[in-house]
Amino acid sequence: MVLEPSWFSNTLASAVQTLGLRCALDPEADKLETWETCVTAMQVGSALFASTQATTGSIEYRIDHKMRTIRAGALPRAHAGNWLNAFWLACICREKKRMTELCQFPVSQLRQADGVFDEYIYHWVEALQAYWLKRPEFGDKLVAAVDGTVPAVLQHAPRDGVLQIMYPPMNLLTQLARGDQDKFNAELAKAIEWHKDYWTRNEDRKLESQGLIALGPLALTCLAVQAGFTITVESEYLPKHLIAGTRINEFPT
Repeated sequence: MVLEPSWFSNTLASAVQTLGLRCALDPEADKLETWETCVTAMQVGSALFASTQATTGSIEYRIDHKMRTIRAGALPRAHAGNWLNAFWLACICREKKRMTELCQFPVSQLRQADGVFDEYIYHWVEALQAYWLKRPEFGDKLVAAVDGTVPAVLQHAPRDGVLQIMYPPMNLLTQLARGDQDKFNAELAKAIEWHKDYWTRNEDRKLESQGLIALGPLALTCLAVQAGFTITVESEYLPKHLIAGTRINEFPT
């Protein structure tokens, strides 16, 4: 069976939602099934961007323990929102090769994909790419991303979503880049409170399983742990075994 580009239309979003539901059942993420769900979501996200950049008609990619044939041409789904989710998942799974491949994905192609986004999100992607690849423009891109979250300049995204969900990981990356462990923990605690406030503010949001974990803050926390930080914040939104990487190398990914 060959997976067509259209397969990615809702698959990554569904995979992230499934991970949230799995973590609700296993809040510390110590069960193998939770790690499998996380890895599968990561594989879907990385496969989306790998197939977009394929130089042949199709690629072979492992998803959910099986090698899958994926036809090239997924550009319409390779937008900035999906890139962020794919990168967060790769960080959580400690997939350094996939993180590097994602960071080499041209932002110009993200702009060609479907979806309408505010300008800050492209600066944010560039900041993450520059941080991981150690490019000199990191600081400027991060400042541009933060400046772009100011409510007065937003044109498309809801202000509360930008300020409570999108901005906090930028702040965490700032503290990580500075090597400030104490400030990182302080800002992580705030990020979790903002996440909780956003996703529990009304009944519709409470029903959204993607809010059951704080994906961006979780990913930045995993990066911080790899950088030697000790994390003092505990929350059901930050499954501790995903932070610790307990199940890494459990099976081929």
